[in-house]
Amino acid sequence: MGFRNPAVWLILILLIVLLFGASKLPDITRQIGRSLKIFKEEVRDLSDDDSGRTIQGSSTSSATDEPTQSSSSDTSDGDNPPYAPNPPSMP
Repeated sequence: MGFRNPAVWLILILLIVLLFGASKLPDITRQIGRSLKIFKEEVRDLSDDDSGRTIQGSSTSSATDEPTQSSSSDTSDGDNPPYAPNPPSMP
């Protein structure tokens, strides 16, 4: 599209300033920066969770721990099923 041309960038910046006003631009850029920071942290947390699961799944000690944890959570529920049944449909 020609974004390597500096004239295109100048026109784009001029349009943004005209649309939002010079006083709003610092607030807008600050909010975009915060959003990107939160997004990066969430992506990092997800990748840490995935790498932690891979490590736990490959070790033999966690494989023996998982059934005991799930069986203890099943007994704490009592006679209640782990899911709620669907309500009856009305005719």
